[in-house]
Amino acid sequence: MNQFIAAIDQGTTSTRCILFDHNASILANAQKEHHQFYPQAGWVEHDPLEIWERTQEVIRGMQQTSNINTRDIAAIGITNQRETTLLWNPKTGKPYYNAIVWQDTRTKAICDDLEKEGGQDRFRRQVGLPLATYFSAPKIKWLLDNQPQLRNEAKNGNVFFGNIDTWLIWWLSGGLNGGIHVTDVTNASRTMLMNLETLDWDEEIMRIFDIPRNILPHIVPSSPTMPYAFTTKDGPFSAEIPIAGVLGDQQAALVGQTCFDIGEAKNTYGTGCFMLLNTGQNVIQSQKGLLTTVAYQFGNQPVNYALEGSVAITGALVQWLRDNLGLISKSQEIETLARTVDDNGGIYFVPAFSGLFAPYWRADARGVIVGLSRFINKGHIARAALEATAFQTKEILEAMQLDSGVNLKSLKVDGGMVVNELLMQFQADILGVPVIRPTITETTALGAAFAAGLSVHFWDNLDELRKHWKTEKIWLPQMSAEERSCQYTHWLKAVERSFNWV
Repeated sequence: MNQFIAAIDQGTTSTRCILFDHNASILANAQKEHHQFYPQAGWVEHDPLEIWERTQEVIRGMQQTSNINTRDIAAIGITNQRETTLLWNPKTGKPYYNAIVWQDTRTKAICDDLEKEGGQDRFRRQVGLPLATYFSAPKIKWLLDNQPQLRNEAKNGNVFFGNIDTWLIWWLSGGLNGGIHVTDVTNASRTMLMNLETLDWDEEIMRIFDIPRNILPHIVPSSPTMPYAFTTKDGPFSAEIPIAGVLGDQQAALVGQTCFDIGEAKNTYGTGCFMLLNTGQNVIQSQKGLLTTVAYQFGNQPVNYALEGSVAITGALVQWLRDNLGLISKSQEIETLARTVDDNGGIYFVPAFSGLFAPYWRADARGVIVGLSRFINKGHIARAALEATAFQTKEILEAMQLDSGVNLKSLKVDGGMVVNELLMQFQADILGVPVIRPTITETTALGAAFAAGLSVHFWDNLDELRKHWKTEKIWLPQMSAEERSCQYTHWLKAVERSFNWV
């Protein structure tokens, strides 16, 4: 009897394999970090072969921890860091270059050049995205333009493009021996190459970027009516298991939070911070700097869309305080340090290390701390770093409300930072709405599991999924409206100081 769903969660800093039962409870969880490479200022890379190796290790680790028979796994769902781009040779399995990570800014010149005709929103009508270094298309172009003979290899059919979902599915389904080359609609919507209306690669944009269609994967639903493929007996699962669900990480969190109705939203606090608002089957083109993206597609049903606000640096700021400044030795110490002071002491920390994402899209911005005085100590810096995440979330929420006309009554939250209760309380305070943390905070992996489980009828429908979502804690706003307005005004002044540094 198939009793379980396995989810592979391939993130920016680590890879996990999590095993869920029919009640959506976690039975086993294995995790491994991978290296971050910074060849130059603004460049961020991963080794795709290391990611595949870590994926195999966590799959085996999950099996050892749970001691289950893999034949009891009904299906596998995959979720992944989005936009991170790689090109590889399907005949050898070798990448032509390291994966260029979503945070990487090396493609700024490409974006600037393309902006000269039509501006930053040149392709927004088709793809819902501004021209920005964040997305896959400029990264693909950079690789094709800068790696010797790569365009010739592409013409000869020796190049596959994929985000990390495509890379893992190819290997899990056989790799060199018949691996399939697919991506789902959510990941495809982050490339800047998929037309939101047709759900196919846009011929005009491919021509402008000079990206050949033959290197691009086939676009499939997030939860198909039939599995995309099966794992191989000689692979890490040692069994033929349906690969039956794929979602980009933020869309997976939306599904894991069961935000299936129009107007429901979630915010994920990880390396970056990502808020998604379900807009149903309506493609809402943002007037406030947000992204229009695919939320999910289940089976043959119409696609659901979302508005998204992306913040580049949130959890990564805590890591920076730990690794670069040595202010803390472990990430979880940030809350203890921040609690040594009563407030931020009047300082504001804008972590625009790689520019600012939504709602500004300013690649020229850089990080600043403003309001410093002799009174300030490391506790104030820690507190200001946490508050930066909450302030940036407020900016996105305000933009979403203006674009959609929906006033949120509450915000569902997930991700690594939601264990930080000081941050969660300040988030509720600065938003003025309740913040809700679910029992299972691994909602990204849960969303991938839900997608796979729906495909193979492990779960019957969305109502059944909703029954598995449970609240663990709610933070209610305690800050006065006057104090909220004052703090937010100072934050906006600080953001202005970060502009025009590059």
